[in-house]
Amino acid sequence: MEEAEFTRLYGDWAPRSPADVRDFFDGYGGTWWIAGGWALQAFTGVERHHEDIDPGILRAELPLLRAHVGDRLHLWAAFSGALKPVASDDPDDLPDGCGQLWARRSAADPWEYDILLGPGTTDEWQYRRDRSVRMPMADALWERDGIRFLQPEIQLLYKARGLRDKDRADFDATLPFLDDRRRAWLAEALRRTIPGHPWLAALG
Repeated sequence: MEEAEFTRLYGDWAPRSPADVRDFFDGYGGTWWIAGGWALQAFTGVERHHEDIDPGILRAELPLLRAHVGDRLHLWAAFSGALKPVASDDPDDLPDGCGQLWARRSAADPWEYDILLGPGTTDEWQYRRDRSVRMPMADALWERDGIRFLQPEIQLLYKARGLRDKDRADFDATLPFLDDRRRAWLAEALRRTIPGHPWLAALG
């Protein structure tokens, strides 16, 4: 869907930065991070346009998030092109296929954050599309200036399935910054989940 059509159907997104996410999660009792293109930009320093920003939390910590936002923001479950208000602390009450929450102050305001829901635990990151791909949570995140980011090799694994123009551009921009350990991890994860992926040749 083109950006203009998306905005016409769902509304605008407020411009938010990683520092805004850090401030938003100030005092939050759970695990949080920034994923998506912003995570890669923070790692590489290569700047590009961002339509929105993608914070992530653990799906099991939905009660902590709802308590944290209180009445400041309304949370909506986003799934299969539909939106539904989140009215329960129980993650099992979320609609089937819901992997993210949209947050805004009211129907008259733009969307603030697209919050991704991860399946892991406080001790272990798990790949949403294949939970056999795992990493200690302490290794899956890195931090700068009080802002937590998803490691670049993990973010590229998520981008590998879509292969949109911006995903290819992100891979090309990030590859020179990946050391042998990161390249080996991404290559193994791709061989396991998307055999024959075109990025494998570049990873060596």
